[in-house]
Amino acid sequence: MKLFAGLLFCSLVLGGSSQFSFLSEAYEGARDMWRAYSDMREANYIGADKYFHARGNYDAAQRGPGGEWAARMISNLREQSQRVTDFFKYGDSGHGVEDSRQDQEANEWGRSGKDPNHFRPAGLPDKY
Repeated sequence: MKLFAGLLFCSLVLGGSSQFSFLSEAYEGARDMWRAYSDMREANYIGADKYFHARGNYDAAQRGPGGEWAARMISNLREQSQRVTDFFKYGDSGHGVEDSRQDQEANEWGRSGKDPNHFRPAGLPDKY
């Protein structure tokens, strides 16, 4: 619901043709994020999650401000939900906090336009 409200707010603020552009970029950016997630699941490759985080954010941000916004929203929501599920799984032991921090670093790396291959693990098939 927050994602929809954010899109609606941005569309009202930006107005006109830029409204359509922002929404289109956001939609395509969300698709880029989904593709990176799907590829990560398909690859099922140990140590590749940071690469897919960076790649999804990079691809989405290349779409423009709407894509960058979608990447930031999706990444933040994903990390927040991960913290909640980790809390119920492991309690207040702090398990997963470091992994979440590293995921967010990879997310920001990609959104800033840096090469996601920085996080690519050796041996990951060229398909990805």
